[in-house]
Formats: sequence, C-alpha cells, structure tokens
Amino acid sequence: MTAFHKMHGLGNDFVVFDGRGDGLVLDEASARAIADRRRGVGCDQVIVLEQPNGGGEVFMRIYNSSGDEVEACGNAARCVARFLMDEKHRAHVSIDTRGGLLLCQDAEGDLVTIDMGQPGLGWRDIPLAREMDTAAFPLLIENQEFVATAVSIGNPHCVIFTENAERVPLSKLGPQIEHHGFFPARTNVEFVQPLTPERLRMRVWERGAGITQACGTGACATLVAAHRRGLSPRAAEIVLDGGVLNIAWRAEDDHVLMTGPTSLAFRGDIDLASLETRL
Repeated sequence: MTAFHKMHGLGNDFVVFDGRGDGLVLDEASARAIADRRRGVGCDQVIVLEQPNGGGEVFMRIYNSSGDEVEACGNAARCVARFLMDEKHRAHVSIDTRGGLLLCQDAEGDLVTIDMGQPGLGWRDIPLAREMDTAAFPLLIENQEFVATAVSIGNPHCVIFTENAERVPLSKLGPQIEHHGFFPARTNVEFVQPLTPERLRMRVWERGAGITQACGTGACATLVAAHRRGLSPRAAEIVLDGGVLNIAWRAEDDHVLMTGPTSLAFRGDIDLASLETRL
C-alpha cells in the first residue's frame, strides 16, 4: 500500500504522494485512475514529491486529472509548502517545478504565501503560435470575438474580461479556447469580471482538468492581465468559486506573490498495483 495525503486549496483538490524515499513513478494512465472521482481517490491534480534534482528542497511533479504532466499549479504548491513546513518545523521552504523554483513562506494560520517569480509576457514565453500583442489580441470563438490577454505563470493562461462572469458558458467556451490554434501547448482559460479595481471575480477552465473551484496560477495571471489592461492596481483580491486569493505583482522586481489557505482533507493508503490491473 502507498500512503497519500488528500489536500485542497479553496476546493482545488490534490492527491499528494511523497515519493522521496521510494522513487515513486506514475504514468499518465495511473494518474488518471487515481484522479477518477468514482473509481479512484478523486482530485483535480495528482502530485508526486521527488528528491530535488537542482534547486529547491523537493521537486513537485504535477499530473492533471486527464493524466498529462504539467508545469505549475499554485494551489498545489501552497499545499505542498504546508506539508513541508509541518515536516521540517520551519516557516519557509522552496519547491522546484517544471515551471520554475517557488519560494514559500508561512503567512500565519492556514495561509501560505508563494513567490511565483516573474510572469512571462512575451509571445514565445507563453507560448503563442505567432507574434502578437499579448496584452490584448482578438480571439474568435464561434463567430464571437473576445479580447484576450495571454500570460505565463510557469504555465500558459488566456484571460478574458467580461461584464458578468457568472453568465459565461464556461463548459462550452473553455475547451474551445484551451485547444485554439493560438496556443500550441494549449492553455488555461480565465473569464474575469472586475467588481472593483481591487476585487476581481474569476472563473476558470483548467487545461486538462476542466472547471475547477480555484486556480492559483490563474489568479496570478488574472492580476497581471488586469494591471496590464489598466483595470487594477498591482494588488487585488481574486474571488474564485472556492474562495479568495490575495495576489500582488511586486513593482521592484516584477515577482508575483500569491497568498491563500491550505487544508488537509484526510490521509489514506492506496494499492497502486491493484489500481494498475483495473486500468
């Protein structure tokens, strides 16, 4: 049996495996089976902690519920940071990911602040299929033209501002934008309604996971996009389906800071060998 932690950040939930000791390796099919909400444990992302291979105290490997491996997940990083802080009895840890090194700090109570680094704003950074103004470009979906802003927070995001986020048919538009030809690596999709300059309502379609309760990197991308479009200052509350994240885009070094809660739902054990026979 293999132990796991079921954790979530604002309802964006994860199955976290500590593979530092036994070198646990998952493939796409195993990750998909674990994430299945009827036949597996159920989650938005499966996380495997590995020995660091460069910077950081641990390497965090991330699989979406679709089974594909991705570069970054802000809510998962906060949960892993809390896991490591409790383990090491320290108020700060560093986590390496495919999207870059994350510096994490206890923010009291259940809150964790993560320095997500500098956002990628160039068309190659995101990436986009061709050169265009990433701050505002036209995106045609089903004969409807949206004005989109593209940002990388270690992973690609397409942010679209709207007058009413609740009325957006996200389950219809999300997958079409995710797979649009502008985004060769596919993209996460955020529809955002400015409530005030310091408070933004965001709904998210996550690449490879669909509609989720929250997306940490998406909240970071939303703040960056809002500031670039003149809709928000460099700090704001991002209101997601699962709750609120506080995001700041620091002027002195352009690093994005994300603060939000973490929660341990339960601990368990799973027979991975038996799971493989059911794939």
